[in-house]
Amino acid sequence: MALGFFKKKADPQTPPEAPPEKKGGGFFGLFKKKDDAGEPREAAPPAPPQPEAPETQAEPAPEKKGIFARLTKAISKTSMIFRRKVMGLVGLGKKIDAETLDKLEEAMLEADLGVATTEHLMEVLRGAWKNATIETTDQIVPFIRKDLKERLTRRGNSISYAPSGPTVVLVVGVNGVGKTTSIAKIARHFVREGKKVVLAAADTFRAAAVKQLQTWSERIGCEVVAGADKADPASVAYKGAERALELKADVLLVDTAGRLHTQKNLMDELTKITKVLGNKIPGAPHETILVLDATTGQNAVTQAEMFKAAASVSGLFLAKLDGTAKGGAVLTINEKVAVPVKFVGLGEGFDDIQPFNAETFVDALFNIENGDTGSDAA
Repeated sequence: MALGFFKKKADPQTPPEAPPEKKGGGFFGLFKKKDDAGEPREAAPPAPPQPEAPETQAEPAPEKKGIFARLTKAISKTSMIFRRKVMGLVGLGKKIDAETLDKLEEAMLEADLGVATTEHLMEVLRGAWKNATIETTDQIVPFIRKDLKERLTRRGNSISYAPSGPTVVLVVGVNGVGKTTSIAKIARHFVREGKKVVLAAADTFRAAAVKQLQTWSERIGCEVVAGADKADPASVAYKGAERALELKADVLLVDTAGRLHTQKNLMDELTKITKVLGNKIPGAPHETILVLDATTGQNAVTQAEMFKAAASVSGLFLAKLDGTAKGGAVLTINEKVAVPVKFVGLGEGFDDIQPFNAETFVDALFNIENGDTGSDAA
């Protein structure tokens, strides 16, 4: 048999046909098909449809993984200290004792979880240890993760949509927190979801704010309702409500002037805007979102506490979370203010916004993706 093989190769009639036969099933066979369409072996190669299938099936996975990765990066300081201090301390499977819990408390404070959150976690941990719910150190992280997820989801992080007609979202905050930029991001988020959005530029004290929204709306794909310079903000909000009803819009976003809770005239103006919106669209505003700068720490907590009392704030937008590299801001505000985080800002671009997801946030805090060992254990 071996001699026959070499003899065939030496035959002068064979060489012209041998190369195509050798290459016909591979890459060059795609080109040979055009010249020798009659050859049954190369008429219907199975390779071409295969590359397309993985591309379409793989799209959702990178998105989910990307959100986790971006959140992990945004709160990298807290996450890094957790890995070094907390995870290193409790992942050894030793028996829990009072000294271990004391060290854990120090590690949590170093990781910038905030005093209020740390005190709460240590209280429930010590209680669980005394009741023998947890006994070894490898049970601590799953216990904490479960507790944080439950506390962060307790009040609901989703937008409360109107049962019918436009959902009205009033956006408030002090000057300098990135309120107008945050509104553009929220608008972009709703447009990406396929919703028709109208923006009411009721921050009439700043001409730049109105121009910003008008410029951004062209890129986002929504309409802006604006009034004359220094116009009554409530009248602009009313016109916005009229236009949203006329267009059968899904969402009306209302920008307002930056204000402090101590500025009584401006807080009264906010009350007037709320009343006007409610008269035009039943139940409006359905959400009052307070924009906070996550980098300002305790100031953000104070603002949230004051605005909650003065303006019936229903949710928070934590802007510039990527600029702080700390996760403690989210936990501290949730613990002390009892207002749910609805959105977080992770960058400067229009698409750098994420609806807040407590599961993903806590997993990113520990740098453990959901589904990892012990993620739901208590």
